[in-house]
Amino acid sequence: MFVITGATGHTGSVAAETLLAAGQKVRVVARNAAKAAPLAARGAEVFVADLGDQEALARAVRGARGVFLISPPDLTAKDFIAERQRLTQRQVDTLAAEGVPHVVLLSSMGAQHPAGTGPIVSVYNAERQLRASGLAATFVRASYFVENWGGVLQAVRSDGVLPSFIAADARIPSVSTVDIGRAVAQALLDGPRGVRVIELTGPSDVSPNDVAATFTRLLGKPIQVVQAPLDAVVPTFTGFGASENVASLFREMYEAIAKGKVVAERGEHLRGTTSLETTLSALLG
Repeated sequence: MFVITGATGHTGSVAAETLLAAGQKVRVVARNAAKAAPLAARGAEVFVADLGDQEALARAVRGARGVFLISPPDLTAKDFIAERQRLTQRQVDTLAAEGVPHVVLLSSMGAQHPAGTGPIVSVYNAERQLRASGLAATFVRASYFVENWGGVLQAVRSDGVLPSFIAADARIPSVSTVDIGRAVAQALLDGPRGVRVIELTGPSDVSPNDVAATFTRLLGKPIQVVQAPLDAVVPTFTGFGASENVASLFREMYEAIAKGKVVAERGEHLRGTTSLETTLSALLG
């Protein structure tokens, strides 16, 4: 049996669906059983739990052949890195106590750096905690999510502009959550290989200009990139409800991207197959 946390999210749901399609037994962990109903209909066992509850997490992973661990960000955190470090340590301690044979962690490209990458530092810490635990672990270091562009769809549709904190012509490693979910499922099926690091990107690197050009084709009207200064990151994110701390971390992340710091290490590099057009078309609905 495989256990999928964050199963109602984009990545977790794809991982669960892929495993179910392969005939595997799957237990999905979610806060809300109703949201997991589509997976239950496909044959998954639904376990309702908060990942911050160690006792509940222990019950959820008991008897698992492999566990997919995801730690979604809390945009309201007052000290995100410290709070997340405490949470992931509790989670790792629980997985170790239960003797989980294999943990697949959703990490991020750039997680090799101990500082200077904003929220990515949280998965640097989680990787270190898993290494120290002695558990067999696979780190799926995903690149920039193509689905992040969904946050500016209103401006794309209504104003014909693509706001971006990334330089218009800067091609960066990017990947669809569909490809992430599939990579996670395959890593679980592969089983434990000590400590394994997978640097995951899409079929090609993508620039905001590429995104705008693709939206132009899909919508049949011109879409232009409007590059925003990094000084606008904090007020933009706090305007969406993020804390000052979290917003500042995202500014640091965009700075790291601009400096070429959020890149893959040497080693295992996997490219997904989902095209930019396919992902953006799905976002448009």
